[in-house]
Amino acid sequence: MRILLVEDDPDVAANIADYLDPRDVAVDFAYDGVSGLHWAVTEAYDVIVLDVMLPGIDGYTLCRRLRHDAQLATPILILTARDGLTDKIEGFEAGTDDYLVKPFALPELYHRLLALGRRRSKSPHEGRLRVADLICDPNSGKVERASQTIKLSHLDLKLLIALMRASPSFMSREQLEDQVWGEDSISDDIVRAHIYRLRKAIDRPFALPLVHTVHGLGYAIREPDTDASL
Repeated sequence: MRILLVEDDPDVAANIADYLDPRDVAVDFAYDGVSGLHWAVTEAYDVIVLDVMLPGIDGYTLCRRLRHDAQLATPILILTARDGLTDKIEGFEAGTDDYLVKPFALPELYHRLLALGRRRSKSPHEGRLRVADLICDPNSGKVERASQTIKLSHLDLKLLIALMRASPSFMSREQLEDQVWGEDSISDDIVRAHIYRLRKAIDRPFALPLVHTVHGLGYAIREPDTDASL
């Protein structure tokens, strides 16, 4: 299991990681809401754990942005000292799946994470991704745009899934290599060739381009007006 822990207290973060590491739970850290948003939309996690009192973007706002702006389906657990009923209601209305109050027992946190991970694996619609009129179901490999089925090769499908999970952010060539090709060594030309194939399948038959080259940085799938400066 891989989780993202967004927690501004390094001691709390370290205690959680020390407990989870020998239990085969890999933990990535973000210490503020802005970094948490970036990592949540550019990487794939089984569960995201959010503190509420975060610098930059508070946990409730971050949760809402992940659910409503990024359309992220990853299970979210809010971990906070705010224990009032109104606080919990605000968390669930923001889109969290679970709410755990500090101080907490580490075994309880661990088992809540396991339960959220199992719930995700059983969900028939988990991982369904959408950008504009482009829809992709990573579980079935089905891709549609404007209700038209799009056929992709296995590698092109993996590339599409990685870019759609990161949307509207971009992914660098190195990130794409890691997620799509793993440890295989490939050239820049191979990445560009697959981006060309993806653009031909996703964009050529339609008026609105979704596959973009972010010059000097990488590639993105998003609507053109998401960030006009790139």
